[in-house]
Amino acid sequence: MQPEPTIGGREMESLTGRLLVATPPLKDPNFERTVVLLVAHEEGGALGVVLNRATEVPVSEVLEGWGRLAGEPAVVFEGGPLQPEAAICLARTRMGVRRVPGFNQVSGAVGTVDLSGDPDKLQESVLTVRVFAGYAGWASGQLESEIESGSWLVFDALPGDAFVSRPDDLWPMVLRRQGGLTAAVAIFPPDPAMN
Repeated sequence: MQPEPTIGGREMESLTGRLLVATPPLKDPNFERTVVLLVAHEEGGALGVVLNRATEVPVSEVLEGWGRLAGEPAVVFEGGPLQPEAAICLARTRMGVRRVPGFNQVSGAVGTVDLSGDPDKLQESVLTVRVFAGYAGWASGQLESEIESGSWLVFDALPGDAFVSRPDDLWPMVLRRQGGLTAAVAIFPPDPAMN
């Protein structure tokens, strides 16, 4: 078992499987108005994928056989600025499925799946997949510092968040479902300098 991350010198629960939602003051163009699913968070750092940056490249063009399992839009997503040539695949298992070969659970029915495996062998157990080119990563303590400074809001993920059919709507959708003042952030206008 990995040691728990710390924030401000105190232990912090692992955020694996939770969403990071960029706040309007976060001006890094890699992350403006993004929703990141953390697939790993331990003392040594954190790793996640940006859920709402679809490309126009069909999954079937870059990974033969995997396009059939990809949900709409069945394109590769920009997972983050690190190692854009590396691919990470998220999958959502079908109800009642206990074990899936090459599947590493992130939270509930959502996990990563090994792209070197045979996609045909997953059709019975996997509902959908989403493929990401690159990822977002943070060194030890970096993410905790960014959360503390107000760059990110942290929320529980719903099983369908990583697989929404309209990824451009995910940022305001996650904020709205929080209610109260947080929901008002969803109508914050985008920064014209970032477009």
